[in-house]
Amino acid sequence: MENWIRKGKKPMLREVTSAGVTWLAFPALEETGVVRHAFSTRLGGVSRGPYATMNFSFTRGDDPADVQENYTRMARALGVKKERMVLTWQTHTTNVRVVTEKDEGKGVVKERDYRDVDGLVTNRPGVTLVTFFADCVPLYFVDLKNRAIGLSHSGWRGTMNRMGAQTLDAMKKEFGTDPTDVVCAVGPSICQDCYEVGPEVIEEFKHTFAKKDHSRLFYEKPNGKFQLDLWEANRIVLLEAGVPNEQISVTDICTHCNPTLLFSHRTNPKERGNLCAFLCLKETE
Repeated sequence: MENWIRKGKKPMLREVTSAGVTWLAFPALEETGVVRHAFSTRLGGVSRGPYATMNFSFTRGDDPADVQENYTRMARALGVKKERMVLTWQTHTTNVRVVTEKDEGKGVVKERDYRDVDGLVTNRPGVTLVTFFADCVPLYFVDLKNRAIGLSHSGWRGTMNRMGAQTLDAMKKEFGTDPTDVVCAVGPSICQDCYEVGPEVIEEFKHTFAKKDHSRLFYEKPNGKFQLDLWEANRIVLLEAGVPNEQISVTDICTHCNPTLLFSHRTNPKERGNLCAFLCLKETE
């Protein structure tokens, strides 16, 4: 396995390989003992060309049969059921869907009868929530008290509109979740060093984040562009929503810094695959 380019001094994610499939995992989520989770890599699938090898997107030009095989391999490796996976239909909203028994399999073995959904929550054991990524931020939520989970996609628009807080609100409404009982993770995505944005994006963040946080979130470069820290922005959103700091894990792995191991929109916006985050509440034995 190639060496990961990491940010920071302390590794926050560990590499896992099972049944020929390699993914990244947060020790803090593993230590809860109640979930199975993963953030996929490019390794372990059957896709070819720019999708090689573990692509999970059916909409970017890859052979659908290869994508189906990738889901089969990930399900087997992770110890979950492919027919109980539920996929988002992401359009950079803050819409969160409560996943029920009727949703099982949607996006993989059944058609989705919804769209404009960037977050999923459930308390059904054995259901695997699935979200897509290629630089945007995955957010994992595990409510230990009520045994409920959430998984969300948060790009710059979702972050600005506080997708993390929106997901927690949905969990509170549906399951009685208190943020102080939740273990969260901000998953692999583009780092501040790689994420250049224009002043129009920064203006949005200036309006929605406290001035005291601006210096931690972005800085201006001589060319008039800015470097934006989505990792820190999402951590702030979770803290403000009431999640204790010690219950938030933040990635140290950037998608753009690791192009041979992870798909990145900034690296290749035209021909590429999609990574996925997976989160499943374990069935009680």
